[in-house]
Amino acid sequence: MGKLTGKPTSFDIAQLAGVSQPTVSRALRGSSTVNLATRQRIEAIARQLNYTVDRSASNLRNGTTKTIALLLFRDPTPDETVVNPFFLGMLGAMMAACASHGYDLLVSFQQFSSDWHTDYEDSHRADGLILLGYGDYADYRARLEALVAQGTHFVRWGSVQPGQPGLTIGCDNIAGGAAAARHLLDRGRRRIAFLGSATDHYPEFHDRYRGYVAALGEHGLAADPKLQVETISTEEDATQATRELLHRRVPFDAIVAASDLIALAAMRVLAGAGINVPYDVAIVGFDDIPAASLANPPLTTIAQDSGLAGRRLVEMLLARIGDRPVESTVLPTQLVIRRSSGEGR
Repeated sequence: MGKLTGKPTSFDIAQLAGVSQPTVSRALRGSSTVNLATRQRIEAIARQLNYTVDRSASNLRNGTTKTIALLLFRDPTPDETVVNPFFLGMLGAMMAACASHGYDLLVSFQQFSSDWHTDYEDSHRADGLILLGYGDYADYRARLEALVAQGTHFVRWGSVQPGQPGLTIGCDNIAGGAAAARHLLDRGRRRIAFLGSATDHYPEFHDRYRGYVAALGEHGLAADPKLQVETISTEEDATQATRELLHRRVPFDAIVAASDLIALAAMRVLAGAGINVPYDVAIVGFDDIPAASLANPPLTTIAQDSGLAGRRLVEMLLARIGDRPVESTVLPTQLVIRRSSGEGR
């Protein structure tokens, strides 16, 4: 191999390999249009020359950034470092999925109160957006409609609703809420409280509440409004909600919590009040975050597969970017039984 002066280029590799420069470019991108033997020869020459692909320039020529932006939303909280552990599980899966497709993942933490969409719409910093997080969706729909109108590629994690803008992946929240309540009912519990939002501002929690109400109805029971307390997935709010439930002095023997974070906060408040879980009050959470199995007692919960969800979000977005047909998807949930729900009385 002749000695080269200066930084090697794809044209140098093409000359040494006896192929055209476009063939070199395709080979170094791993394109299947270049046969394996030729691709391996080109890759070997590139290694010998210490040649690296200028991906920024390549992406610029192709009109892409090869970047996906993950916008992770949360409600305003006193501690801005707090992130729901369930979403961290999804993040790892999304990073791996992006890397396997040659994409970078740009992560941005947002609040629903911020004008989150403007920066990404105007700067074209990413080929598409993944929207992730629970929050108050009162003005969210209009923003999603704006993204659709502007041709922005995006997919969101959340409650799959008829006629909603864009693409959504979410778990079967209604079935999950029903499974949580049925599990408690099957163990003889009848005064079952619900901690979470029963309004459509939080569609995921609302659907879990609907499932809870449906399961009660299957047993000839009506939901008691005094046994439902509004809360979001923060320790502070869930702690206050549990204290409010106790303050009402309405008898209850079980709790369906709209998230594991809510359930864990409730368990701490009940323990502080001398109420034994599960003997006095049985509890079922939702999500199956790592802390659920480590709680005392370990938390029975409705599991969502965060790894599968993360991979599906990336795959769905890449399909949309590539103009391939794709539809919103509902993923199944699974009841994971641990000691917090006790045994039937």
